[in-house]
Amino acid sequence: MDENKTYSCVRERIYANEERLSPFAMKSKNTRGRLVPEKPCDFRTDFQRDRDRIIYSNSFKRLKNKTQVFFAPEGDHYITRLTHTFDVSQIARSIARCLELNEDLAEAIALGHDLGHTPFGHVGERVLAKLSSQGFEHNVQSLRVVDVIEKGGKGLNLTWEVRNGIVNHKSSGKPATKEGEAVSLADRIAYINHDIEDAIRAGVLKESDLPERAVKILGKQTKERINTAITDIYRNSYGENAVRMSDEVMSATNELRSFMFEKVYELANKSIQERAERMLTQLYEYFTKHTEKLPKPYYRLLERDSVERVVCDYLSGMTDRYAISVFENVFIPTTFSLGGVEN
Repeated sequence: MDENKTYSCVRERIYANEERLSPFAMKSKNTRGRLVPEKPCDFRTDFQRDRDRIIYSNSFKRLKNKTQVFFAPEGDHYITRLTHTFDVSQIARSIARCLELNEDLAEAIALGHDLGHTPFGHVGERVLAKLSSQGFEHNVQSLRVVDVIEKGGKGLNLTWEVRNGIVNHKSSGKPATKEGEAVSLADRIAYINHDIEDAIRAGVLKESDLPERAVKILGKQTKERINTAITDIYRNSYGENAVRMSDEVMSATNELRSFMFEKVYELANKSIQERAERMLTQLYEYFTKHTEKLPKPYYRLLERDSVERVVCDYLSGMTDRYAISVFENVFIPTTFSLGGVEN
């Protein structure tokens, strides 16, 4: 091999392969770049580097101990925030593949979309939104995680396209790329279907409880419903400048979503609402008054951001178990012994 030849030919080969993607795909070489410019990697595109940075981040690792729907379930097969993230990534890649979009970009967005989620699922999100005068939304917090909080306040310095997809992944968002649109749909497909499985596993639902019309359109089993959704997206989006479902499948999906909110999510939220709200409220009030007790990486953020913002950063980054542990350490008295013998 020519010693003067650089390994950047690997990256260039990936660029060449991407030229065969849809004209609506986001090509890696056309990225708008990073907040802080960096020298390109010889072996990976910028979107591939973003994916790797997210996977190795502390926030990503903590997702395994964050509630999706059911808090601390007894059983190894319930969905956590991490397994939900993997589900979204897999579905997003499937959509991107069949539409000839950029799978690496879709995967990076999917893996990072919930990094800012709170402990105790959406209950935690609602509590912080109520406590902070600045509000709190997990998608906005996910962007803050990758921009500011990770790596001791330096952030991950991700590309514009990944950051845009993360903050716009909710159904109300407007992603700038087709890959971001794929992730937004994949998120909905994933959580509706795996949450149905968890609800049935927990005895909250029976399969026969599901809305008859939606089941008839989408399918009885999870794999059928996911396959129906992806196939429908392909039929309605291939060769088009859009990633969308047909009106019929979207309507059935929304019907299932509404059903889950009414029959499962509100019930699951109520089971932990009072205790989670009490814990997070007291922790919020404590750390806003005692900022010196914040861990050093968060304490340093006070140089640039408000106390409210930084306390929300700390609390939202906690896992369920860690939040309980911190609450116990702060508010629950421990036994004291002088080392003598009781009389």
